[in-house]
Amino acid sequence: MGSKPTEESHSAPASVNKPARQPSPAAIGVGILVLALGAAYLLKTNPSAGRWEQAYDPTGHWWLSTMVASLPVILLLGAMAVLRLKAHVAALLGLTTALAVAIVVFHMPVRLALTTTVYGAGYGIFPICWIIVPVIFLYQLTVKTGRFEALQHSLANITDDGRLQLLLIAFGLGAFLEGSGGFGAPVAVCGAILISLGFRPLQAAGLSLIANTAPVAFGSLGIPTIALQAVTGMNMLVLSRTIAILLVPFCILLPFWLVWTYAGFRAMVEVWPAILVAGVPFSVTQYLLAAHTGPGLVDIAAAMSTIVSLIVFLRFWKPKRILNAKCEETTGQERVRHELSAGATFKAWLPWLTLSVLVFAWGIPQFTQWVDAKTSVSIPVAGLHNVVERVPPVVAKATAEAAVFNLNWLAATGTGILVAAVLAGFLMGVKPGTLAKVFAETVFSVRFTVMTIAAMMALGFVMRYCGLDATLGLAFARTGALYPFFGTLIGWLGTATTGSDTSSNVVFGSLQTMTARQIGVAPVLMASANAAGGVMGKMIAAPSIVVASTATQSYGQEGTILRYVFWHSLALAALVGVFVYLIAYVHPFTGLVW
Repeated sequence: MGSKPTEESHSAPASVNKPARQPSPAAIGVGILVLALGAAYLLKTNPSAGRWEQAYDPTGHWWLSTMVASLPVILLLGAMAVLRLKAHVAALLGLTTALAVAIVVFHMPVRLALTTTVYGAGYGIFPICWIIVPVIFLYQLTVKTGRFEALQHSLANITDDGRLQLLLIAFGLGAFLEGSGGFGAPVAVCGAILISLGFRPLQAAGLSLIANTAPVAFGSLGIPTIALQAVTGMNMLVLSRTIAILLVPFCILLPFWLVWTYAGFRAMVEVWPAILVAGVPFSVTQYLLAAHTGPGLVDIAAAMSTIVSLIVFLRFWKPKRILNAKCEETTGQERVRHELSAGATFKAWLPWLTLSVLVFAWGIPQFTQWVDAKTSVSIPVAGLHNVVERVPPVVAKATAEAAVFNLNWLAATGTGILVAAVLAGFLMGVKPGTLAKVFAETVFSVRFTVMTIAAMMALGFVMRYCGLDATLGLAFARTGALYPFFGTLIGWLGTATTGSDTSSNVVFGSLQTMTARQIGVAPVLMASANAAGGVMGKMIAAPSIVVASTATQSYGQEGTILRYVFWHSLALAALVGVFVYLIAYVHPFTGLVW
């Protein structure tokens, strides 16, 4: 990390702006045929069949079962990072492997495996893709109306320096969007804005992913922490406070890490005052709200404190050396200034202010609960809901796994973003016909992204309902006194495989607390470690990478993005693990959690 990224990471290949090579008609036809046959099989099968218990060591040798369970993840990530296959090909390869392992080795009934696949694919389309589409729709509207160029000039007027723009957009604005909505919106929006400022597409994607870590544990108005509390039964304030304690040093470290990755060590040192102004207010605000009010508004308040602090600070301080978005020194160079009046600046920010306000309003619990009660439809997945049972030692007692597709079509974050995009379009003077045309173009442009994310989420769901994820978690649980370190990596692995810190907390929260009691460590520490370690896995989660590649017009370059961020993810997760280990055993760190 002490040197600039390689040119491969730093710049987009010439093919980035060309349309990604699409699957052949034959491949699409085979895929449709398989789905059709699967659907026909599901409809013929009796959904009232008996329950199926997960088995976590089907081979009789835990190490062999662990190796087999890891194959889908290894093939998925390896296909993108090593073989450099397109994301949709890698996703289908990983999904096929997961199905084969689940059915052949873990003895999951074919009906359950196919049902889980369809359920996971549906979740990938809604709500995840339902967020990506309206975000890119809004971006396209701002480009067509010239507002995006005005936004670029507005940001450049705050600071010419690419390092400081990175802090303001990827770290500050990204955290606000994560706190308000999450589910890929921060990476999509911030990646697009960074490109407009002159950052290279692949670089914008990778940096946005790295920045989108610190706020994840309290993202989407605290849903990951709320879900963790639900499966562990711990006091919400105690749990929220402990997670914040684990993240305090990393909220300060991450802005340094981000700028170092982008521009190198020397360039990072040159702007250390601004980096502290970004990280310290975020960290302090996050801790205070988490400890005293709970997880709901933590990220939003922390992000606003960072954005306001940075804007005020940059009015009085500038680095001695100015680097542009491509890390080229421009100190003393005359550049064309686009002086914007207060009214023009407001118009430039209006679409994104509209987005921020509506996404925040859409996430207010009182509003969400009211809308949910009026409009949401919960659909139990026939043949899967409460059919699969998790069993000890993953849980204290056998527990049926729910499988309910929540069609909260009005309360969904994506709907809030779509409303914001349409409203912003009208405010920008876009006619209804043009709005419809741009939306149709947006949907068509991301059609293969939708297919990819659906396949990746199907893979994650198969691993969860088959128990492959629990097999991997139990392997880490065998590490004895080193468990505080490796238990943190369980959270990292859980988020990397499922694409969600919330899912990781739901899957592994109970395992973490039970193992903690067995080794004599505070259960709240290990439950919190799952969430804190999980945030570092977000940047390598396959859905996150596909969102980043799509938003930065780099679809087909997912392997390059993965290689850019993988070691950052692993190194940061390991550092969280070391910190958790110190708190578990080493004085005076042990006094941080009680």
